[in-house]
Amino acid sequence: MEKKIKIKKTVAKKRGAVAEATPELMMAESTELKKEKRPKELGAKEKKNRKYFEAVGRRKTAIARVRLLTIKPFEGNEGKITVNEKFYKEYFSTLALQQIAEASLRRLKSLNRFEVVAKIKGGGIRAQAEALRHGLARALVLFNADFRKKLKKAGYIKRDPRAKERRKYGLKKARRAPQWQKR
Repeated sequence: MEKKIKIKKTVAKKRGAVAEATPELMMAESTELKKEKRPKELGAKEKKNRKYFEAVGRRKTAIARVRLLTIKPFEGNEGKITVNEKFYKEYFSTLALQQIAEASLRRLKSLNRFEVVAKIKGGGIRAQAEALRHGLARALVLFNADFRKKLKKAGYIKRDPRAKERRKYGLKKARRAPQWQKR
């Protein structure tokens, strides 16, 4: 009991309490803090319980874990795409990268029908955008198999296998030989 009161006193000091904190005061403050947190927790739980379709997209060394959630269609042509807890237009700064990221949804004319949450790691920024496009295409196929034909024709289903070739011993790079010397 004494430890709890000591901990609560430090909380009271942090909140700017001038007078000595009594246990009754501390209990009242702790219930206030709990009340403040509840709405946020409920929102997070509701998001966790929503059904989603998950797929993995890859390009070079970039890996994107993509979750596709269905939402009611809304006006406008801006998608609800979140990449590493940032809005995709903030994460992908250039217009070209933004178009690559939303290409799978734009091809199906359903940019405003889905919410996308992606975690991307590895690779460069362009490879990450292409990994997101690949993962999004795979998730859309899981959602509806009829989407496969359009996405495959656009080339979004197939993983781009091009990657940096490994360096071999005796060479400077993958294929670059050291400069030949006469003597």
